[in-house]
Order: sequence, then structure tokens, then C-alpha cells
Amino acid sequence: MRQVPPTPRRGRLLKSGRAVPIRTCVGCRVRTAKSDLLRLVAVEGVIVPDPRGRRPGRGAHLHPDPGCLELAERRRAFPRAFRLQGPLDSGVLRARVAERTEQQQDG
Repeated sequence: MRQVPPTPRRGRLLKSGRAVPIRTCVGCRVRTAKSDLLRLVAVEGVIVPDPRGRRPGRGAHLHPDPGCLELAERRRAFPRAFRLQGPLDSGVLRARVAERTEQQQDG
């Protein structure tokens, strides 16, 4: 009988021998490890980054990249992801993504 290697459980990605949770970026719709994405929550109509993943409420995940943020805004993905009506302010999020991009370019 032919031996078949075990496959990882659905919804998990193997990284360094361990299974890690995966999430989908609301901007580019690429599934990747949760640790590579930035968790977001909506607080009183403002999209706020949640790097520790501790804030209450429904979360969405996004690559910390201006391109993914632009795609998410163009597709109107944030109201759908948070299941909220009306426009959401992404000024705080835009500043955080820009800051993180500058840090990555500097060092």
C-alpha cells in the first residue's frame, strides 16, 4: 500500500513545523498566516489597528501595505467585513500603514 504524507488541517498553514492560523486580507483577498496580517476593528465609525488582537468586536485582517489598503477602500470591503452600515473613517489606519511602510524601508 502506498504511503501518503499527512496533509495539514484545512484552514491552517505549516510554518516551521507547526500549524498556524490563516486569515484572508480584505484588500487583496490573499490567504496568509495570521501573524503576517494586521488585525483591524471598528470603534465608533473609525477603523483602528489592533496589533495585539485584544480589542472587542468583529475584526478584519489586512496586509500592512498601502496597496492592500487602497484595494480594500476601492472595493468597499471594510463595511462588509465589519458588518456595519455607512462609511468608516480610515485616517488612523492610513497613518499607521504609512508609518509601518516607512519603518520597513528605513531598516
